[in-house]
Amino acid sequence: MILRPVQVTDLPALLALARLAGRGLTPLVDEERLTHRLRWVKRTFAEQVERADADYLFVLEDDDQQVLGVSAISAAIGLREPWYNYRVGLTVNASPNLGISRQIPTLFLNNEMTGQSELCTLFLRPDQRRGSNGRLLSLGRLLLAAEFPHLFGEKLIAELRGSADEKGCSPFWDSVGRHFFKMDFSHADHLSGLGNKAFIAELMPRQPLYACLLTEQAQAVIGKPHPDAEPALKILTAEGFSHQGYIDIFDAGPVIEAPLSTIRTVRDSQHLSLVIDTPDDQAPIWLIHNRRLENCRITAAPARLTGNSLLVDRLTAKRLQLQPGDSVRAVPLPNRQ
Repeated sequence: MILRPVQVTDLPALLALARLAGRGLTPLVDEERLTHRLRWVKRTFAEQVERADADYLFVLEDDDQQVLGVSAISAAIGLREPWYNYRVGLTVNASPNLGISRQIPTLFLNNEMTGQSELCTLFLRPDQRRGSNGRLLSLGRLLLAAEFPHLFGEKLIAELRGSADEKGCSPFWDSVGRHFFKMDFSHADHLSGLGNKAFIAELMPRQPLYACLLTEQAQAVIGKPHPDAEPALKILTAEGFSHQGYIDIFDAGPVIEAPLSTIRTVRDSQHLSLVIDTPDDQAPIWLIHNRRLENCRITAAPARLTGNSLLVDRLTAKRLQLQPGDSVRAVPLPNRQ
């Protein structure tokens, strides 16, 4: 398997993945917008765009050149248009004369993540969710950020899908957003996914919202991920991401974050010289990046660390488009949790 930058010729495969994923890949469902995005991604990897517009979109490809998954990093959110979420804070109301004190969870609309980088657009075909495929798709893109930290923000964030039922209804949306937008959750979420976010600023109340005024169902899902998002949460939590109280304004899913330099894959990765041989049967799996941007290739393969060199087999070197002695950035792949 190889994680590589998406190409314009991947358009049919991405549309097929979007149909398979349903709501999970809203940004990929419109063919015209997707075609424009693929061209923009090509310019991004060629360093022809500003960081505010940079879109690093990857595909996971097998040796038969079949596209099996997709993941991305948005280099800087909120610099072209506001990026909103809620911060869950606390309001304390007290009356000493009456001996009453109340601590009330409160939602504050904010743009505090502006300029940070976002992990987004993650999907792997269900029949390929085995071995190291999911971790390569999710964590491989972190090696790009490790190699080129100047292209990204000080933090990486990930906005995880929140609670919704099988019909796509969100208790948080029904208790909050529906009153201001006059549309159902799936429609609002679709518009947001397509990039039509201006209506949020136009219609969302600016005043803090007291969580105690929401329905019990809405209060219960604040900061809770959808079951489908739990595998991604587990992977990123092991990398050092944590929930610091920010949530999505539509479904209240958690926004998790980590300083770029402290993320395990970034912090522990190292530059090594490539040696081609046959690793033994007990060799651990490593994430390996060819240290290129425009012709980026990342894989997960058995490898052995020998001094300042990384020993891999010939097929791994071929996948990375490298020769013996070439430099790689690599890090051991963590075991499945």
